[in-house]
Parts: sequence; C-alpha cells; structure tokens
Amino acid sequence: MMPEYLPMHLELVYISGVVEIILGVMLLIPKTQKLAALGIVLLLIVVFPANLYMYQNPQKFPNMSEIALLIRMPIQLLLILWAASYRKSKTS
Repeated sequence: MMPEYLPMHLELVYISGVVEIILGVMLLIPKTQKLAALGIVLLLIVVFPANLYMYQNPQKFPNMSEIALLIRMPIQLLLILWAASYRKSKTS
C-alpha cells in the first residue's frame, strides 16, 4: 500500500509499525497520553496518502473492493478526529 514515489518501502513499513507500537504503549501511561494522542494524529495524517494511493490504484489491490478502498479515507479522518478529541480530553 506504500505509494511508489516513496523510497525504502519495507523500511518505512517497519518504522511506521514501531511508531504505532510505541504510541500505543504511551497511551497506557497517563503522563504520556496527550503526547501519544498527538503522535497518533500526526501518524494518521502522514499515512493518509497511502489510502489515497490505494483508491487511485485499485488494480494493485485486487483483494479489496473499490468501495472498501474509498471508505478507508473517511474512516481515517474520523480516527484523526477521535485521537484529537482524546488529546483534548486528557488533563495530564
């Protein structure tokens, strides 16, 4: 799902996965929850172009319908809003 214009596809997949795990662990620690929520917002924004790429190139993703590829984008926007609201709700 990595857009062709990005270099080092495999490395970026691993890096984003490690960042996701770190942010998930940070959500469990009250003192780092706000920072983690901000990190999740930023990560979701950074990876959003991958969803757009998938929708624009459905032939590369034959196991997913075009509707599923389209729905991914608004769902990701909802996740961004959710993480942003979570960040605002934390008082630490």
